[in-house]
Amino acid sequence: MSIENEFGTATESPPLFNYLQELIPLEDIRDFASPKRIGSIDFVKGFAIVFIMLAHSAAIWLNSENYYLYGLLFALLDFLGPSLFVFLSSLSVIFSIRNKQNILPSKVIRMRIFSRGIMIILIATIYNVTSLIIERPDIPFPLNLWGWNILMFIGFSQIFSYFALRLTKLSRAILGIAIVLSSNFIRDLLFFPGIEDGNLVVIFVHFIVIGPNPMVPLLPGLAICFISTIFGEYLYEAMNKGTHDAYVGLYRIFMIWSIILILIGIGLGFQLYTKDTILGGVTEYPNIVLLDVANGAAFLNIPGMPELLIRGRGPNLLYNLGAALLVISICFYFIDIKKKYGNFVKMFVYYGKVSLSLFFVHQIFLGLFSRQFDLILFLITDLTYIGLMGFCMYIWMEYANGVGSPEWLMAAMGKLGKKKRK
Repeated sequence: MSIENEFGTATESPPLFNYLQELIPLEDIRDFASPKRIGSIDFVKGFAIVFIMLAHSAAIWLNSENYYLYGLLFALLDFLGPSLFVFLSSLSVIFSIRNKQNILPSKVIRMRIFSRGIMIILIATIYNVTSLIIERPDIPFPLNLWGWNILMFIGFSQIFSYFALRLTKLSRAILGIAIVLSSNFIRDLLFFPGIEDGNLVVIFVHFIVIGPNPMVPLLPGLAICFISTIFGEYLYEAMNKGTHDAYVGLYRIFMIWSIILILIGIGLGFQLYTKDTILGGVTEYPNIVLLDVANGAAFLNIPGMPELLIRGRGPNLLYNLGAALLVISICFYFIDIKKKYGNFVKMFVYYGKVSLSLFFVHQIFLGLFSRQFDLILFLITDLTYIGLMGFCMYIWMEYANGVGSPEWLMAAMGKLGKKKRK
């Protein structure tokens, strides 16, 4: 199959070639042997979407005797979810810009990034309506179009990261740290006393910044766009050099900063909270309900959830960024430095390329089972389900060219830049 390149000529390329599927958009997404390819990035994204699929299915399929495992493990491994996806998405903007500099006009590059971000936002509004009907039926239409879910933030992060790249690394670091350190205070200020006293201005700002179902709220999430682009530039420089020494140097940078961020997150986020002691409770911090789920086991009595594990708190963002960098560092070492490319790695790389479609499709069939499986049966059923979803994605993408999929929509939006240039 062939597509048109930037100069209007036909070149051989697989049907999956589009921006969202590739965190590092190169000409041939299947040339894993190329020294210019950072395979670990797609692997990490695939690993993350598999974890999200496991978490979503565990929330519905595990029986009451094993349901506590969902609360316990999801709270401990939450860094593999939304924050990791947003981190990788923001990081990818660097490659979209740098790879096209001196090839396309800056206006075309900007239009391509903005159009893709807007498309993701439009998809996110549909997801908001369906999810809020279940989780927050008290939010009426059209207010339920808005909300900081994973997709909404990924869409906005494309635009935020584009502007963040205009700043120096030092400026981005200072802004990112300032956002993290001030986010707890600002969020508490927006909730109290404005929400309780009916202050319309505070309620409006709270609705825009935090949203009715704050999975990945603007605060402190905005800091990811500033911090991730710094590491993205280091990654891009190492990719361009393509040498073993450059990769080893990048690995050391990622590993050192991952440890620093994790330690800072732990140091700032050791305080314990429950849904009754944290300001705003479950409404402001939905994942704190995982504490009650974990305590559902008769032999567990956890006094509180440390702040570093509460999504939406400043220390949690630093801890999650550090943990994400640690995961990327380890995968980068084995996949890109040691060249460990087995079938297992290739499978996760493919899952990473179709992760957006997987995010939607796998949720359609979650209602097939409800509180029916013990741990062993759940693992057997769920791993089979994940494999089946991957097979369906392969058929959809390879034999139907992915028509109608979110990735296909991203490719369609990408053509706007070409038309604008012409």
